[in-house]
Amino acid sequence: MAKALVMRETGGPEVLRVEEVEVSDPGPGEVRIKQTAIGVNFHDIYVRSGLYQTLPLPGIPGLEAAGEITAVGEGVAGFAVGERVVYVSGNYGAYTDERLISADTLVKIPDGVDEISAASMMVRGSTAHVLLHQVFPLQAGQTILVQSAAGGVGQLLVQWAHHMGATVIGTVGSEEKAELVRARGCDHVILYRQEDIVERVREITQGEGVAVAYDSVGKDTFYKSLDCLAPLGHLVNFGQSSGPVEPMPVSLLARGSNTVVRPMRGHYTRDPKVRDATAAAFFEALKSGVLTPEPPRVYPFEQIGQAHQDMEDRLTSGAVALKV
Repeated sequence: MAKALVMRETGGPEVLRVEEVEVSDPGPGEVRIKQTAIGVNFHDIYVRSGLYQTLPLPGIPGLEAAGEITAVGEGVAGFAVGERVVYVSGNYGAYTDERLISADTLVKIPDGVDEISAASMMVRGSTAHVLLHQVFPLQAGQTILVQSAAGGVGQLLVQWAHHMGATVIGTVGSEEKAELVRARGCDHVILYRQEDIVERVREITQGEGVAVAYDSVGKDTFYKSLDCLAPLGHLVNFGQSSGPVEPMPVSLLARGSNTVVRPMRGHYTRDPKVRDATAAAFFEALKSGVLTPEPPRVYPFEQIGQAHQDMEDRLTSGAVALKV
């Protein structure tokens, strides 16, 4: 029997309870994985709280994990027992120590990348790549705004965009986090609790505004991000850690012929070739030192409730993982 964190109702962290579940032999096209690390994301919190009603209950949440293949089903090609793999699955089920999964969702972990990093950063890393190369193909010399720059995706956006030659403005909530993002390559840091974000952005850009604002915060910052845009600027809202955004009159975009997009990583990586290329680009950026994120904050499997609570209380920065 495997151990899984099962939700039978939505609510606070306490609704995630350890239960035993049976894992059978893999069927055609499936593999069985002994998981060693599980990524924890704000998406999981939205599912647990009921904000996202996308997991049929009772169910096992979780989008990403890494581990070792222990059995291979009929018709599976390209994967073998003993190989290290990581996956991101829109069908959930990652909060467990062993599971069956379609081989089509798997990506091999290259040498030089540990399983904790792979599991906890796969969503964040592929999201950052999609945001910088597909949603808004960033060009050297452009100025960007990253809200919540010390967050898991935020740090990767800051460092990757800086490497690509952009001028990066980041918002953070404390001087400690300001120092963190400066070390990642943030050119200008705004302490949002002490400074007016829009005024500071206009000051930094000499009144022009930014070419793109990457905003994962949602309710508390969406309209501020919109006000920071230059003419023809783009607002990329890829999360809502502070809550859902209130409805926006489309006419607001006419002020600068601006655009707003709410991208989902899965839509951009639904083609397996694109998914694999995105993962490969992220892993190479890690191995080459282009990206040097802080080590993931790791919790024991049974302490998932504490991990969720700490993330909601903004006590974490960077990636969060469960060690199985």
